[in-house]
Formats: sequence, C-alpha cells, structure tokens
Amino acid sequence: MITRTLYLFVSAAPPVFDVARVIESAQRAGWDVCLGLTPTAARWLGDSLDGLAVLTGHPVRWEYKLPGQPDVWPPADVVVVAPATFTTINAWAAGITDKFVVGVAAEAIGKDTPLIAMPCLNAAYARHPAFERSVGELRLAGVRVLHGPGGFEPGPPEGDDPVGYPWHLLLEELGEAGDVR
Repeated sequence: MITRTLYLFVSAAPPVFDVARVIESAQRAGWDVCLGLTPTAARWLGDSLDGLAVLTGHPVRWEYKLPGQPDVWPPADVVVVAPATFTTINAWAAGITDKFVVGVAAEAIGKDTPLIAMPCLNAAYARHPAFERSVGELRLAGVRVLHGPGGFEPGPPEGDDPVGYPWHLLLEELGEAGDVR
C-alpha cells in the first residue's frame, strides 16, 4: 500500500527523458509520485505529458495554480529536485521562485519537508562560483545535495550523457528518506 508521497521535480537536462523509468522505480518502492517540471522540461516532454499523468495518477504540473484553486496533489513527504540544472540550483538557493518547481522546493525548506537534490551540469558550470555558493546555501538549509564524491560528478563541457546520470543514487537516498533532514 502506498503511504508516502514524493514530489519529483525535474529540470530540462538530458536525464529528464528517463523520468518514466524513475517514476516506476519509486512506485515499486512504495512512493506515490507527483511529477513537477520546469517550463522547458515540460516543453521537452510535451508529447509524453498525458502518459506521465496516467503513470503517476496525478496531473503533471509546471505552473502555479491560480488563487482559490484547490491543490490537486497530496502533501509531500519528500521533495526531490533532479536533474537540477545550474539555473534551478542557483534560483532555488537565491529564493527566486518564478518557476513552480523552484517555488515549491523553496517553500518545502520552511515546512521542514525532507529535500534531496541531484544536480546535472557540466564541469564548466560547476566551476562557476555561484554554483558552489548555491550548493552550500542549500546544504545549510537542510537540503541533501548529491553532488561530488558519492553523488553526481560533472563531466566535460561537451558531454550530454543521460545514461551516465546516477539515478540509482537518488533512488537509494529515497530508501533512507527518513534520515534526510
């Protein structure tokens, strides 16, 4: 019986194309998955959105609801942001919440909802000083950031390899979600 709700928030990076497989793996582990996307990720997955909604049993969201509209998702037990791009990580750490997934993830910090993030960017972006500051800020806020040894390790600037993205690390972390915060 599914008793835990996972908000899976994905940015527009090549591993987004594996999201159905990741959802199925999380569901097998007992998670009720709600899928949120950045607007660009929604555009990339445009032809798959209806199927992803059927797979999760919830509407796929990439925009804020209007004031007064009911929330269509159950409350989250855990929020995961992966793949988290350079833009998503920096906006989240800075509190720039113009995108639905960043806004909900930012609010989850204040709600003490366990949060896990796994970046997806190349080594050139990872060397930018804003990125390390942002990862540090998120970690100080209690976000479990899977970056560096034991997490996502950036590849060369020329690489866009979704096969090499370590989704398995994220799924393992979900198995220990009670210890995230």
